[in-house]
Amino acid sequence: MRAAALIALCVVVLPGAGHAATDTALLPRNLSPWGMFVGADIVVRAVMVGLAVASLATWTVWLSKSIELRRATRQARQRLTLLETDTTLAQVADNSGEARDAVAQLVQSAAREATLSAWQLDDDFKQRVALRLERVEAAMSRRIARGTGILATIGAVAPFVGLFGTVWGIMNAFIGISEAHTTNLAVVAPGIAEALLATALGLVAAIPAVVIYNVLVRQIGAYRALLGDASAQVLLLVSRESSRPQRGRVRAAE
Repeated sequence: MRAAALIALCVVVLPGAGHAATDTALLPRNLSPWGMFVGADIVVRAVMVGLAVASLATWTVWLSKSIELRRATRQARQRLTLLETDTTLAQVADNSGEARDAVAQLVQSAAREATLSAWQLDDDFKQRVALRLERVEAAMSRRIARGTGILATIGAVAPFVGLFGTVWGIMNAFIGISEAHTTNLAVVAPGIAEALLATALGLVAAIPAVVIYNVLVRQIGAYRALLGDASAQVLLLVSRESSRPQRGRVRAAE
């Protein structure tokens, strides 16, 4: 009875203390990232899920393209070393067999044109081979760059998606203030926390996407340079073939 009377006296004498106690009691108990996600508005929750999926896609593309680029670069260097040796177009085509890597495609395309031209390696043949090599090189470059565009999209869009979640969360906070007719922390804190979490997730999705995209672009540029070197070596090989006597070319074709 004495404690109850003391509390009542404190409330009467210090009304601010009563409001502070009420505000503390109304504060949300779980402001962890998972707690904010569970308690978030459906729109903010959808934004968070979308950003999490975008981040997962970023790291998946990085892993798959890194493995693909490493394998393709290793194969291109091996075949480029073979092209730099003293050999013939027919021998290089036989060594490539049915391989589907980029440099093998370049060699096979040149050998196919030589077969269609009955191994008449004149100037017109060189132009046709150069055209074939250009088209094969462009196709291989497009294939190795496939999938990197999503990184650029995520890097450009994710911050704005996170900003949308931020605006929506702050709007919910103001709506809560308007409905409760109070500005106490218990009303404002959840919406602000959701907004900040959406902003953080937007940055978490965007920053790695931009960095990984730039790294992959540099690696793809180096791979394209290897393909350009391989095309030049094939043209040099064709030029050497055309300088040989006709008998040597026919024997090489056989």
